[in-house]
Amino acid sequence: MSQPATTFAISDLAREFGITPRTIRFWEDQGILAPQREGQKRIFTRRDRARLKMALRGKRLGLSLAEIKDLIGMYASTEDETPQLLECLRIMARRRAALEQQREDIEAMLAEIGQFETLCEQELARRGKA
Repeated sequence: MSQPATTFAISDLAREFGITPRTIRFWEDQGILAPQREGQKRIFTRRDRARLKMALRGKRLGLSLAEIKDLIGMYASTEDETPQLLECLRIMARRRAALEQQREDIEAMLAEIGQFETLCEQELARRGKA
């Protein structure tokens, strides 16, 4: 069985995560990734790969850039992950509440649309145009 790679080129990570090198450079500009350099070539470590994976997951969950940076930064700062796990739960609870509110708002808007459609259909029927 072959050993997993210990370093990665930007093209390797882009291909693995289905993103563009430009996206990876964005995360680097934001301080999430800190690749080594060999001239102009970026060399990413397993740590960079894990941080990129966490950043992309945070983005999919709708976290802000600040929240993503805070969570990733907490991994590097302590051996005890308890504070980070508690913060993660707090952020996820806040995100869940926001999504549930959005769902309620969408359901209310759909109900209003349905009522308006019914009124329009009734008016057309009254006019004999339906």
